[in-house]
Amino acid sequence: MSVSADTSPAPAAAVITEPLPDLQLQLLIQLLDEDPRSSLPLTLTHPGGLLHGDVIGHEQWKAEWSRSLRQVEGEGANLLAEFPETVDQGVRELHGREQDAETSRLPRWIHLRDVTLLGGAMSAVSLPLWRGRLSDVSGWALGRPQ
Repeated sequence: MSVSADTSPAPAAAVITEPLPDLQLQLLIQLLDEDPRSSLPLTLTHPGGLLHGDVIGHEQWKAEWSRSLRQVEGEGANLLAEFPETVDQGVRELHGREQDAETSRLPRWIHLRDVTLLGGAMSAVSLPLWRGRLSDVSGWALGRPQ
């Protein structure tokens, strides 16, 4: 009876992968993030269908999210109005010194205002704000459909 040693490599740690976002779209969003008053009309394709609206930066999205929820009555609305800033604060505290590296990374999310969502046989849906993962965007064009 022969004994052989197992020479297969040890299993590596699991690696989470996701589709790569379009670099040009990431750079466009990064540019919009530099001026909180800027926006740009854009049409996107994503798994849910066609989406169009004005792309805005993350800070502007947080401000408009907060403003829209402050118009709703009730304590829950006030708590939710602060939610995006609370998340950002937690990330800053978690990363500590790594924050400079974190802020210099390319964006992974896209934010739109005055959105119309068209998907399949359903009628158009209008939304005041929308946030989506950039890696889910499969195509984009400047402007809105006419």
